[in-house]
Amino acid sequence: MRAWILEKQAKIEERPLRLAEVPTPRAKDGEIRIKILVCGVCRTDIHIAEGDLCLRKSPLILGHEIVGVVDEVGKNVKQFKVGDKAGVCWLNSTCGTCKYCLSGKENYCPDIKSTGWDADGGFAEYITVSEDVALPLNDIRLEPADIAPLMCPGIAGYAAFKLTKAQKGDKLGLYGFGPTAFCVLKVAKSMGIEVYVSTRSAKNIQDAITHGANWAADTSKEKMPCKLDSAIVFPPAGNLVEPVLSQVEQGGTVVLAPVSSSPILIENYTENLWGRTIETLYNLKKSEADEFFEIAFSHLKIFRMCSSRSDRGKQRQLILLLRFQTDYSC
Repeated sequence: MRAWILEKQAKIEERPLRLAEVPTPRAKDGEIRIKILVCGVCRTDIHIAEGDLCLRKSPLILGHEIVGVVDEVGKNVKQFKVGDKAGVCWLNSTCGTCKYCLSGKENYCPDIKSTGWDADGGFAEYITVSEDVALPLNDIRLEPADIAPLMCPGIAGYAAFKLTKAQKGDKLGLYGFGPTAFCVLKVAKSMGIEVYVSTRSAKNIQDAITHGANWAADTSKEKMPCKLDSAIVFPPAGNLVEPVLSQVEQGGTVVLAPVSSSPILIENYTENLWGRTIETLYNLKKSEADEFFEIAFSHLKIFRMCSSRSDRGKQRQLILLLRFQTDYSC
């Protein structure tokens, strides 16, 4: 099969991915093989390609926002058959036997493997994965290209949202407004939660208001109009953490969503941290993926999402590399 492989990390402008012929994988016992129709491009793919995150295998096939059709099933597969529509997200595998896996906290499994980082991902024609982590998509009445972005921003956003423990009538702050925050906004509003958005982008401010935010502005220029019950920080900017904590009521929670961050400094513990909780989004659980898709496709009007302004340049360059260097696109 053809696949875009990463052998050496470099800036996207230097075209670190190379189109190559690689062996087509075969489904082993308990696995399915998916013929890939669409694979989205995530900011994490850029972090791996450029070296912000270490390269765990080489060559590596990036991509973890995968939608396709099952074209081969291994022995003992019970949940999928050939022809089913299926998806693959960041969660690729866990050991299944440690204390975390046995208690429903498999995202903390010490042997967790991530799609497109530890295991080959979706910038290819085929992928094999355990049926236990594949997502059934037969009932999803959206085009594959519209489903793929939900495989990461949607699931990760929902997982971050759950950590806030926000309830109906609460005030939730979103710092940063890219695709992940967009999904959180939609879920939160469907549950009767007020949403307040801080973003530097004028376009994103307008988008947030258009899609239901109670308030949106650049909080470096305009003060948040109220105290918050909880907040989610999306940018990898450690300098945001203490100001966000100061805006959250005691008893509230601040969730840090990025996979990496600049240094975090809390200068005034008593005023800004004491009585508040910090949570970090650490990998994903299969149950969260299942819950998100149930909410998204049962109750929400989901439509094609665009990248945030800050990520758009790098992601567009990677997409152009994938699509136009040859007639093949993943």
